[in-house]
Order: sequence, then C-alpha cells, then structure tokens
Amino acid sequence: MNTLQRILYVEDEPDIQAVAKLALEMVGGFTVKVCSSGEEALREAVAFAPDMILLDVMMPGMDGPSTLKALRELPSLAELPVAFMTAKVQTAEVAHYKTLGARDVIPKPFDPMTLASQVRAIWEGQ
Repeated sequence: MNTLQRILYVEDEPDIQAVAKLALEMVGGFTVKVCSSGEEALREAVAFAPDMILLDVMMPGMDGPSTLKALRELPSLAELPVAFMTAKVQTAEVAHYKTLGARDVIPKPFDPMTLASQVRAIWEGQ
C-alpha cells in the first residue's frame, strides 16, 4: 500500500477549512488542498491527484453524497478512499454513507490534535 501523503479536503465553512488544513499539515505532515464545493472538488481531484478525499456531507450546490457519486464515475478516482465529515453521526447514517462508497465518517466538530490520526486510521483500514 502507498503511503498517505496528499489529501483533498472539501468543506464550505472557511473556519473549519482553516483548522482542518492546519491540523492535517502541521500534525499529520500531509499536503492538503482545500476546496469549497463539490463542483470544485471534481476539477481539483483530477489535477491534484490526492491519495484520499475528506468530504463534507452538507454543502450548498452539489452535496457530499452527490460529489462522491460523481467522483466514482471518473475512472481515475473510482477507487480513491473517501471519508465523509459531518456533524450528524448516527449509526444508520454512517451505514448509509458506507453503502455510497465512503470508507468512514469523521464527526464534526473534530479535535484538531487527533484529526490526522483519525484520517490515517481510515487509510490503514482500507
């Protein structure tokens, strides 16, 4: 398995973007590209070639599940690990997101000091 180095983070809230990017880069040592929408994520995912995508569930325009579906339709991204991030983490929803192709769900708000280890655990559990 390749090492996890590049993360595309899709989140529409600037404050959450900033905290997550800082935590993933400074604590996790990852290279992080941030997008604010599902539409932007589709463009950036091809150009940035991430190892993993962290995808907010609720966004204006193309939401997380729709973005994941569109990512899966692109051959180069069909098998890319994706984890959803959401404030609403209930067992039934986690199961639903996994049926859509997400590897796991990370609850928001998240602890910045443990975010990188949560992401790494999802990566290693593939």
